[in-house]
Formats: sequence, C-alpha cells, structure tokens
Amino acid sequence: MLGQEERIVECLSLPEEVRESRTDGSVELFYKYFNETLVGDKYLCVVIKNGQDDLFLVTAYFTDKKKEGKVLYG
Repeated sequence: MLGQEERIVECLSLPEEVRESRTDGSVELFYKYFNETLVGDKYLCVVIKNGQDDLFLVTAYFTDKKKEGKVLYG
C-alpha cells in the first residue's frame, strides 16, 4: 500500500460503508471504491481495531468485493 496513504485517509474520513467484522466485534472494515488503482477499479478496505483507549490500523488492501458483516454505516 506504499503511496496509498491519501486514499487510506480518505477511506477512513469519508467511507462509503463500514462493517463490523464477523469474527471480532472490536474490528471495523471501512470501504470506499476507487477507480484506476494500481490493480484496476477496486474497493479499498481499511481494517481498524477499536481498543479501550485507542484505535489500531490493522491493514489496508484493495479488493473486488466486501466481506460479510453487520453494516454499521452506509
């Protein structure tokens, strides 16, 4: 995800959809669709873990489809 920092910030601040992880209720998946990424037109998924006092960015990746999970926003 080198060079994708601006898109990650945009995905977190203006997500199209946020879902709760099916396996961990403290993990949220932020999705935003981008045209013309390095791997074509894809969703960017940014995975955030909610700790008691802070948030932790677990990973970010491009994907063709969203994972299943409860929709929290969008």
